[in-house]
Amino acid sequence: MPWMVEYRRSAGCFRGSKAGIPFQRQEAAVQKECEGQEVWIKTCPSVIILAERSETMEFFRSYLWQRRKGIFTFFLFCLIFLVIFLLYHLPMGAVVYPALICTCIGGILLVRDFLKEKVRIRRLRRLLDADELQNPDMVEEYYPEPETGEEVLYQEIIRMLLEKRRQREDEMNSQFGDMMDYYTVWVHQIKTPIASMRLKMQNEDTGFSRELSEDLFRIEQYVEMVLCYLRLDSDSTDYVFKEYDLDSIVKQGVKKFAGQFIRKKIRLEYEPLETKVLTDEKWLLFVLEQVLSNALKYTREGEIAITLKPGKVLCIRDTGIGIAPEDLPRIFEKGYTGYNGRSDKKASGLGLYLCRRICQKLGHEIQAESVLNKGTTIQICLNKEELEVE
Repeated sequence: MPWMVEYRRSAGCFRGSKAGIPFQRQEAAVQKECEGQEVWIKTCPSVIILAERSETMEFFRSYLWQRRKGIFTFFLFCLIFLVIFLLYHLPMGAVVYPALICTCIGGILLVRDFLKEKVRIRRLRRLLDADELQNPDMVEEYYPEPETGEEVLYQEIIRMLLEKRRQREDEMNSQFGDMMDYYTVWVHQIKTPIASMRLKMQNEDTGFSRELSEDLFRIEQYVEMVLCYLRLDSDSTDYVFKEYDLDSIVKQGVKKFAGQFIRKKIRLEYEPLETKVLTDEKWLLFVLEQVLSNALKYTREGEIAITLKPGKVLCIRDTGIGIAPEDLPRIFEKGYTGYNGRSDKKASGLGLYLCRRICQKLGHEIQAESVLNKGTTIQICLNKEELEVE
């Protein structure tokens, strides 16, 4: 790659950097250096990016280095003939003139081969940078024509590896499809006894029955988490983007946890948000439920507040035990439980990971702020760029 220098005009001179080293030059010196070079004006005339016209030269040097053995052998043979002619007192012209003729012919052939090789390398580079590389079926169409038996063998090896990759992908897709079918059936089957147990406990209103109801609710959450985890990378994920009333989604999540709010005597601070967001209701509701579940889980007393900051940033703040500073940067990592999770012994480290993945799919952003022993605030930025119709 050619080196590049960027100059910025400032107080009658140009300030620039090369290879990360800053320097300063007078404007006249920069203009002189620009002569014979490729110059681009970037954004305004005060910024000049100067690129040395050396890409071809770099490639030519590399090409000569690759052919060094043949070139060295040719000149070595000429030298051997010259020495022998000198030893036998023969005219040197008998060697020099043929050597010059062979050098000229060889130079022409070398330039021709160089240009041909340059075209081949450019084609391979385009293949390396192109989107076709992501599609193995399209790669073979961009192969340069093989010129040696070695290149033919290399292309056969690549074809064989691509075929094995396709077979492996088919096997993995088939296994993933079977697993998805199994867990989908399992989720629907497990919901039947859960619903039956909930119906049986509706006639009872005791502390024990309420605790059992909360346990059933957690089981339902875990079941939904399993299905969500599997569907995240599935091609059949059913996203339905529309403008939804944010209050409606929040109220659905709060209603599910109403029993836990009452039992733990935690106050809910919530006022109507009165805004609409472009999102998928089902998946955003899953994120809210996970955040509320964590807030209730780690808040022994106090309150949980749901507010909306400017820029459509939904904030869920609790007065719980908080998150240790060393754990905060990693709470959205897969399987990371942190100090709180290790103390609880029941955390899976998947809840917030799924929240982050879902927010990425929805075009939202989720962040966390926390002070140990004072509480945690989860912020979900619900701003979304206009969707493009394909």
